[in-house]
Amino acid sequence: MDAVLTVSDQERLQRMDFEAMGADEIAEAKREIRRLVLPLDLRRTRRLRADSLGPVTDLRRTIRQSLRQGGEILTIARNRHLRRPPPLVVLCDISGSMSRYAQILLHFLHAVTNDRDRVHVFLFGTRLSNVTRQLRHRDPEVAFQMVSHVVPDWSGGTRIGEALESFNRLWARRVLAQGAVVLLITDGLDRDGARGLADNMDRLHRSCRRLIWLNPLLRWAGFEPKSQGIRAMLPHVDDFRPVHNLASLRALVDLLSRPAPRRALLAAAAEPERMAS
Repeated sequence: MDAVLTVSDQERLQRMDFEAMGADEIAEAKREIRRLVLPLDLRRTRRLRADSLGPVTDLRRTIRQSLRQGGEILTIARNRHLRRPPPLVVLCDISGSMSRYAQILLHFLHAVTNDRDRVHVFLFGTRLSNVTRQLRHRDPEVAFQMVSHVVPDWSGGTRIGEALESFNRLWARRVLAQGAVVLLITDGLDRDGARGLADNMDRLHRSCRRLIWLNPLLRWAGFEPKSQGIRAMLPHVDDFRPVHNLASLRALVDLLSRPAPRRALLAAAAEPERMAS
């Protein structure tokens, strides 16, 4: 009996590069993306809620309840800190070299924006555009049509440093709060020759709890950070990962589901590699 090992269509779709997909594969990939769930690790907030077994004593509520009992304290009111996912901020490159990936990843960003609160999405090529409100529309086709009206620089050039400078100056204080996680989606090919890029990346890194750089160029086994933009950005990220197929998106979901390691530990782990290089 001959046994022939074959790869299922589903597994082939998971590994297929977005850029190599045909119309049918893209349609199936979009359906798979809409089924992805992004559970960020829960963080303790300052806000409290009533909980009879909570560790925090609520003196004001205890006294208020005692007044109903003639001033006698019968029970101690307690609270517990609320736990919720941290804000998620996405900065996605839509330049010519990223346009095919950005078109598909926009479906992922639409699903995430409609699945949870405190998600902020920015697109950039030669300028920065906030498309959070447009992506909150439930119908993806209507949402993408609205995005196309507010983003004039799709498939144009790339000014990563200028886009990050605009974000740091206009939006960082508004959206990077309570341990925000930042996803930076770009291939790092900056037409301005990395001017001001290192400084703006450093400021962005210090303003958030976790900065994850997603780069489709990492799909190549022999990838090396040769461009000025990539070399300027790499020292200021916590994770550097590929984003070119469904499997890489699932790996991202798994990464965000786990607690982020402390940056001090990351820096200590990276020190031997820097010394060796």
